Amino acid sequence: MVERLRELWRYRELTRNLVMRDLRTRYKNSILGVAWSWLNPLMMMVVYTVVFNILAGRSGLPNYPVFLLSALLPWNLFATSVSQATNSFIEAAPLIKKVYFPREVLPLSIVLGNTINFLIALPVFFALTLILGGRITVWVVLLPMVLLVQLAFTTGVSLITSTLNVFYRDTRLIMDVLLMAWFFLTPIFYPITTVPEHYALWGVAFNPRIWLRRLNPMASIIASYQDILYWGVPTGWDFLLRTALTSLVILIVGYLIFLRYSPRFGEEV
Repeated sequence: MVERLRELWRYRELTRNLVMRDLRTRYKNSILGVAWSWLNPLMMMVVYTVVFNILAGRSGLPNYPVFLLSALLPWNLFATSVSQATNSFIEAAPLIKKVYFPREVLPLSIVLGNTINFLIALPVFFALTLILGGRITVWVVLLPMVLLVQLAFTTGVSLITSTLNVFYRDTRLIMDVLLMAWFFLTPIFYPITTVPEHYALWGVAFNPRIWLRRLNPMASIIASYQDILYWGVPTGWDFLLRTALTSLVILIVGYLIFLRYSPRFGEEV
């Protein structure tokens, strides 16, 4: 694996070119261009604010649009990356069959491209926070650490789903459904504190809030973003460290799965 990582580093220029190509293609012939990196989450924020804050009566949270956007931005980074990366090997089939290069640069470049979009959108979030009377605290310095944990998890999941999709083309369709369900099982439009701490299922008592964060790494990641960006407090270190370990495991497992099956990509795509 170490030698493979060295090879990946030698092909870093290819990764950069793929990222730039993806960004240019995404905004090609678009009147607003890169402004869509700001407008897309803002429009989603408006829709969800109307639905969940006004119609559903969740007006108890101050600056609900800021709360919502602090979760939507990282969620879009994750969901868009996984969705696009899942089909990356299939879309690049002609290239894979003709030219040798580390195949992992394909999903990796997609994750990096969406990370750039996320970073472009952050200044708009900070501006909106100040306009609506929110505050940006010193704990924002923890943001790179949370982002790094998220990128490890996102890359690991992307490697798994993109590899599976080479052999089972239903993977892409299944992931569309799973990502939608995953969205509602992640505290994006509701604070994680609204999840009950005590619940009994078939006579067995358990803590849904704790298990949501343990079984859903994105729940801890999103909650960490909300802690830093919305509540202005340091994130829960126990959950963040546990999530960092989980993300690292997912990344390693995803890469091992990719390395195991990537030699057959040329035959299957």
